[in-house]
Amino acid sequence: MARNLELRGARTLVTGATGGLGQAIARRLAAEGAELVLTGRRIDVLEPLAAELGARTVAADLADLAEVDRLMAEAGPLDLLVANAALPTSGHLLEYTPEQVERALTVNLHAPIALTRTAAEGMVERGRGHVVLIGSVSGKVASVSSSLYNATKFGLRGFALGFRQDVAQHGVGVSVVEPGFVRDAGMFVEGGGKLPPGMRTVTPEAVAAGVVKAVRRNKPEVVVAPAELRAGAAVGSVLAGVSEKLQKAGGGAKVAATLAEGQKDKR
Repeated sequence: MARNLELRGARTLVTGATGGLGQAIARRLAAEGAELVLTGRRIDVLEPLAAELGARTVAADLADLAEVDRLMAEAGPLDLLVANAALPTSGHLLEYTPEQVERALTVNLHAPIALTRTAAEGMVERGRGHVVLIGSVSGKVASVSSSLYNATKFGLRGFALGFRQDVAQHGVGVSVVEPGFVRDAGMFVEGGGKLPPGMRTVTPEAVAAGVVKAVRRNKPEVVVAPAELRAGAAVGSVLAGVSEKLQKAGGGAKVAATLAEGQKDKR
């Protein structure tokens, strides 16, 4: 049975630490006493954050699986892995080149699985550890112009909940944390996304709190979203036709089109 991991002193790797959401997660874990290794593609962004938090840095591009292997070798044995890095992949699939599709699948799904496999090997040997995969409400309910993003986040959720059962007997926990629309940081804001009036968002700090909750309570799944979005995701996960109609009536296509246009240069 997996044991709840003590965060103080936990050797922790946070991927995607150059983004606003990754930075919020890193700051919260540092406040909890975790010993951090931060990774991302931009060392100029990583180093000031690492200096602030007393962390180590390892620059790596997760689109290259050889870089994933190097990252894990340099990070060393881990008590906690937070796989947060992801590419924005809004837009119609037919607008993507085969190379862009491969890159999205590698960064958003293959790399987190590879990171988890390597980290979990040592965790199982030591009989303790935890993996947190940052998913999305888009991993519970599909939406227009998001098929590729849905595919990676649905896959990440399925992997997390399945692998959790494989390693629980070895004292290792696995959780998926699924934010809704995040304000002030993250893909939605960076892509210039605008929600219909009345639709609420969550803060990066709330997502970071969800990570801590997942680890401390060994939760399989933590959804970080307003109640109405959690309810909509629950309905959409079992009633796809109803979800399609609700999204259409709520202006989902307009939101998706704006977001896809804003994220084109990050594919």
